[in-house]
Amino acid sequence: MKSARLIKSKPTSVITGGAGFLGSHLSDYLLQKGHSVIVIDNLITGSIRNIAHLVGNLDFKFIQQDITEFIYLDVPVDYVWHFASPASPIDYLELPIQTLKVGSLGTHKALGLAKHKKARILLASTSEIYGDPLVHPQPESYWGNVNTIGPRGCYDEAKRFAEALVMAYHREHQVATRIVRIFNTYGPRMRLNDGRVVPSFVVAAMQNKPVTVYGDGSQTRSFCYVSDLIEGIYRLMMSDTHLPVNIGNPRELSMLEFARQIIRATASKSKIIFTPLPKDDPKLRQPDITLARQLLNWEPIIGLELGMEKTMSYFEDLVKSTVRKNKKFT
Repeated sequence: MKSARLIKSKPTSVITGGAGFLGSHLSDYLLQKGHSVIVIDNLITGSIRNIAHLVGNLDFKFIQQDITEFIYLDVPVDYVWHFASPASPIDYLELPIQTLKVGSLGTHKALGLAKHKKARILLASTSEIYGDPLVHPQPESYWGNVNTIGPRGCYDEAKRFAEALVMAYHREHQVATRIVRIFNTYGPRMRLNDGRVVPSFVVAAMQNKPVTVYGDGSQTRSFCYVSDLIEGIYRLMMSDTHLPVNIGNPRELSMLEFARQIIRATASKSKIIFTPLPKDDPKLRQPDITLARQLLNWEPIIGLELGMEKTMSYFEDLVKSTVRKNKKFT
């Protein structure tokens, strides 16, 4: 009698944090690639709205569960995509302990699942690994400049520990592991109150409210559109490399210039106001994607103008929907 793994026709992917911004886009992508997808999410920062369109798809299953608890699945699993974690400053500053727990205990549970199922696992790590970098742009060989006890330390150290744990499982238990270091990403399904720069600037501009820039606006970021990021992550999972790989867009611009671009694009009457830089806020952020180009034959193809057009259309609909809902209850 053949085992279930031999006779089943589709690979099975488990996505922790699959109801979040990135996880939900990954769910769509994998289903299009012919995977069966199981999403595990406790909905602390994720939303059912992000995966509602998948209800009724026989290849999709949602489990509401905290990833730090024991994971039991009675089906074979081929791939584990560990995306669970608060990921925006507004989230991990409000949820520091939960952030540290999902980076440590949650990663341990995800690795345990991969080990038990003999599955390949990918850790969604972050450019925050590099902290406020002293090397620019940031290659994977750079060890970072992180304040372990600062307010952002809960997220930075959770991800750094997660990377160390993934490598320990790779070395000790020969688990097939992958690590992606994700740089700033944007696109539809970001939350209005996400706290990250794209929704903050876009929503403020759409409502003709002041656009807040920290410091003098000279700090830089590099923005990757979500479809480019997901394609790069998929290629990494299917590759043979177990060491970290940066995935992001190397096009760098200052926050002041980005704010001006958003105001122009939305034909907004918003004014730019300046407030002090948050503690440990990175001054520079730009990925060195040499490894991604060499190992994965990947680089971003969606320009900022097109990506922001798609993103602003989403936010415009979301803002209108929120206004209608508020009026209904007043």
